[in-house]
Amino acid sequence: MKLLLDRDTLKPINSHQGDRMSIFRKSSELTSKFPLLRVFALVLVIASGHNLVSAQTTEKMVTLESRQGTKISYWWMPNQNAKATVLLLSGGEGGMGYKDGQPRNGNFLIRSRDLFFRNDMNVAILGNPTDKPRLDHQWRVSAQHAQDVSAVIDSLKVNSNVPLWLVGTSNGTISATALGIALPDKVQGLVLTASVLTWKIPQAVPRQDVGKISAPVLFYHHKEDSCAGTLAYELPGTVDRFTNSKQKKMMIVTGGENPQGDPCQAFHWHGFIGMETQAVNDIAAWIFSQQP
Repeated sequence: MKLLLDRDTLKPINSHQGDRMSIFRKSSELTSKFPLLRVFALVLVIASGHNLVSAQTTEKMVTLESRQGTKISYWWMPNQNAKATVLLLSGGEGGMGYKDGQPRNGNFLIRSRDLFFRNDMNVAILGNPTDKPRLDHQWRVSAQHAQDVSAVIDSLKVNSNVPLWLVGTSNGTISATALGIALPDKVQGLVLTASVLTWKIPQAVPRQDVGKISAPVLFYHHKEDSCAGTLAYELPGTVDRFTNSKQKKMMIVTGGENPQGDPCQAFHWHGFIGMETQAVNDIAAWIFSQQP
């Protein structure tokens, strides 16, 4: 077991507009002191803004037919420097909260998508199929769910044939585990964050046939997670059940700030609030350490 101390409580910038405003503020501070730098600062802001807008416009929604009469969508963020692709599986009832042309769900993985991108990864966020707008636990372990995700993975591989990792959080770990069992030849490995560990849920991670998973698995959990279904003390026993994984690692971390609301929701320790940068950097470093 690895316990990480709080070494990064910086909150991520989650919009390109935020990046541009940060550049503008820094430029203004400098030019107020050194007037001769104004022209160079203006060029920097314009150039940086252009690059950021260009990166933003490459993001898009992709929709495909996954089963007869059924479509599924995913949000696609291609990275020209990608060393891996992460398919993010949100918790709750799944989906991405798409609104006004962007995923708006506050889920840990969705709000941290830019951080994965900045770690030289393609990023894909899984949406829900047209015949199941709200996922339940049973659906997450179903053959239909596996067929939907298989179609998404095939599409992702066409776009960028780099190793693909499933990254799930909370209820998304039920999906990631089931998909790791159902699609072993399509997935490089799994990252399970804030895993559903309670045996009261029949589809919980430890109740699945995890001995069939041979891929590498990272278990990433906040020590202070107080959601009844995801208590950290239950994690070691779950990890032990992954008997055939080529490589498995458990990281129980501390850090973050200002937890709010329901302890099972995204803005509490359960959602790694205030430590998104640390969490994503840890996950990315481990993923790259496992790649061929």
